[in-house]
Amino acid sequence: MVRNSLDIEKAPGDTRVVVAMSGGVDSSVAAALLKEQGYDVVGVTLQLYDHGVAIGKKGACCAGQDIQDARQVAQRLAIPHYVLDYESRFRTEVMDSFADAYARGETPVPCIACNRTVKFRDLLKTVRELGAEALATGHYVQRVRGEAGPELHRGADPARDQSYFLFGTTKDQLDYLRFPLGHLPKSETRALAERFDLPVAEKPDSQDICFVPGGNYAAVVQKLRPEAVEPGEIVDLQGRVVGCHEGIVHFTVGQRRGLALGDRDGTDNDPLYVVRLDPETRRVVVGPRAALGRIEMALYDLNWIGPAFEGAMPVQVRVRSSQALRPAEIELSDGDALVRFAEPEIGVSPGQACVVYDAMTGSRVLGGGFIRRMSS
Repeated sequence: MVRNSLDIEKAPGDTRVVVAMSGGVDSSVAAALLKEQGYDVVGVTLQLYDHGVAIGKKGACCAGQDIQDARQVAQRLAIPHYVLDYESRFRTEVMDSFADAYARGETPVPCIACNRTVKFRDLLKTVRELGAEALATGHYVQRVRGEAGPELHRGADPARDQSYFLFGTTKDQLDYLRFPLGHLPKSETRALAERFDLPVAEKPDSQDICFVPGGNYAAVVQKLRPEAVEPGEIVDLQGRVVGCHEGIVHFTVGQRRGLALGDRDGTDNDPLYVVRLDPETRRVVVGPRAALGRIEMALYDLNWIGPAFEGAMPVQVRVRSSQALRPAEIELSDGDALVRFAEPEIGVSPGQACVVYDAMTGSRVLGGGFIRRMSS
């Protein structure tokens, strides 16, 4: 039988697809496209956190505007819509992990944790229970059928590519996931939202982490882990005290602004950057920009969906979501990896993700892991 547009050997009308609807324009258009193509579409929205608590308003609807928007879109499309309460698991898997990482002197990426756990692990179980053949999302990445099975590739629009946040997708999950917008630019998604007359057609994109509406990460960490926000010293590379701080959660490796340093007797007066965070001593270690350069780094909690290989393999990598790809090589070892850059990389921050792409085109996601903190 001929495969349909979702690479499934069924007619669209006989193919049930669950769409993860966040209430934004992207997932709404994904649902509309699949509905238009004749698929049996079911919308699911996750209740992940108490919206009233997040925005600091008592009595606010705990579902939040996003859930209301998703419900209105589902009504417009005439598809079933369910809201699943994942708040407790989101608190454990994402929010608590976020706070713990900052307390360890790391810089976490909670969207990656959410995709790996609550969305693609837990939600997929529910999707299968609903008898669906696929879970579709509004992410700007592409699922490409390769010789050895489906591959994960960057979104066609470089400005919207979200592959950095999805490196933790496993091979089994990729079998089940679909990304209807991966080949589109954002402008076309907006145009489609208007054509479908969706109530979220002009809704702006969210710029914040969902449970940090104002972007104040330290306030969230202080609420979840009060003991993590304690004052300490700012020292240079020789250990000389050059200032004080109100908690290491306010800093990340590579940061220059907000150091509030006074006179620096005994150290040079070049601009200083955060080079390292020492949570055990509550010290922020600063130094010149040159001290930020890393020629290699170790990764832990590796997810590898690329081909098997031995020794070192040339690749391209990205250690921040907005960064250009960098040439490197990688060696794998028992769930960990060692990455060596072709040139020193500036601002490598422990806890952030390093995502690995193929060396030839930089399109295919081979996997990735989290950057291990260097010893003091």
